[in-house]
Amino acid sequence: MKKRPEDLRSARWFAPDDLRSMGHRSRAMQMGLDGEDWEGKPVIAIINTWSDLSPCHHHLRDRAKFVKKGVYQAGGMPVELPVHSFSEQFLKPTSMLYRNMGAMEVEETIRSHPIDGVVLMGGCDKSTPALIMGALSMGIPFIFMPAGAMLRGNYAGQKLGSGTDVWKYWDERRAGNIGKEEWDGVQGGIARSYGTCMTMGTASTMMSIAEGFGLTLPGASSIPAPDAGHKRMAAACGRRIVDMVWEDLTPDKIVTPAATANATVVAMATGCSTNAIIHLVAMAKRAGIDWGLDDLDRIGHQVPVLANIRPSGSEYLMEDFFYAGGLPALMKELGDKLDLSVLTVNGKSVGENIASAVNYNEDVIRPLSNPVYHEGSLAVLRGNLAPDGAVIKPAACDPKFHKHSGPAIVADSYPELKKIVADPDYPMTPDHVLVLRNAGPQGGPGMPEWGMIPMPQALLKDGHRDMVRLSDARMSGTSFGACVLHVAPESFIGGPLALIETGDIIELDVPNRVLRVDISDEELARRRENWTQPEPRYERGYGHMFSRHIEQADKGCDFDFLRTDFGKPVPEPEIY
Repeated sequence: MKKRPEDLRSARWFAPDDLRSMGHRSRAMQMGLDGEDWEGKPVIAIINTWSDLSPCHHHLRDRAKFVKKGVYQAGGMPVELPVHSFSEQFLKPTSMLYRNMGAMEVEETIRSHPIDGVVLMGGCDKSTPALIMGALSMGIPFIFMPAGAMLRGNYAGQKLGSGTDVWKYWDERRAGNIGKEEWDGVQGGIARSYGTCMTMGTASTMMSIAEGFGLTLPGASSIPAPDAGHKRMAAACGRRIVDMVWEDLTPDKIVTPAATANATVVAMATGCSTNAIIHLVAMAKRAGIDWGLDDLDRIGHQVPVLANIRPSGSEYLMEDFFYAGGLPALMKELGDKLDLSVLTVNGKSVGENIASAVNYNEDVIRPLSNPVYHEGSLAVLRGNLAPDGAVIKPAACDPKFHKHSGPAIVADSYPELKKIVADPDYPMTPDHVLVLRNAGPQGGPGMPEWGMIPMPQALLKDGHRDMVRLSDARMSGTSFGACVLHVAPESFIGGPLALIETGDIIELDVPNRVLRVDISDEELARRRENWTQPEPRYERGYGHMFSRHIEQADKGCDFDFLRTDFGKPVPEPEIY
């Protein structure tokens, strides 16, 4: 049944004939509004992550105008509200430190204002999960409007992929194969427009996952940021959210266990970022859904990589993916691996949304009969080195490392690691396993992307471009290589990674999902007795709160007090 105007949440602020509501109305009039703007109309928040220090979101100030246009067209009242920008490039020590702070800001910004429905605008790595986590916890109708990927990079006739080609060319420069002129050319050509990374990094991964959840309009996650269709999609989001409010289409009707499985299937098929595991688990738990590493690995066994996009793919980028049909075409190829009955934000099922989708290029979007990689993008590993799990991206590393055993070289900090990596005469072979620890959620702090450990100079000069690298940190979704990440529990709190020593034999077995160190339980126990907890990273401020409440990687790195099962639901604000 359609919601009535008096049932609107914003009516609590504007409708009563009392002193406080008179103040709300008069202050709205102070901004040039009048009763015709709000009476009987849903108030729609446009939660905008635009910032002058967020190149990925630099166009969102303009796109908000198109969302507003759509809201007006549908008979709503738009209000734009800024939140944290989550600038992956400039935010230090890592944007992951602030994902949960951003989610809290989104939730409380919506709760504390006269808002009936929300359009979330973001796309750069942590913005998508932060926006969605906060909106899920608030629980009113919302729709996600992806920022979209930038245009393909170009230099000297070569197609460049953001992030992926940075790491590749950096290795070549350190190996002495290219000079400063070519390096500067890559620098100027790799990011040619506003928008997120155009590889299947974390940004494209999370925007695709949002569509896989049913939280975007069909095809929204694949439109390049500079495309005129992106503006039209923004306006369509504005129109649709007004109808969602009247229909009372709240997120609990969309983000279900079946939708979470769909989002995971989509993630695996796209060749997703390793970061997807942390964010998917956190998003599901915000919706009260018990979803963990075992669920992700189960689906990873069943769903092959279909998107031939770097870094898992060899040539194509997100612009090519869009021209090939985008995510609806990939979902069409997945067929019965998806639950097609799941409801989405446009009020239709997944099956209805992809019924007319067409795959225009079967090399970019592979059919199930010809995948890029025979299993999903990610594999979850366990063993005495990672009892709560670790993750690797098998499709993006040399297959010879899928089964590997070699001696560890251990670094306790990133400065120590840099010295090892930069030493052209460091004694090592490609069989060694380079280990970085104290870089997890608490140790980093914030679990920075230090897990994309550079290839050591000592191996680069001999032509080697991959080796097994191991850390409790994360890595950029644009990265590649035999990197084992998210080792849990992290070393900073005494996980087994804290106990290994240089020379210990590390065993990696991706097909059997095993990560272990070849020492006895008795020896591990002896070393634990001698282990000393490092000093806390923060003694005050937000960092102190972060360290006290952050959960481990296998739990999604949310704050413990933001879990759905932590205490009673937060009530609506009192208005006196």
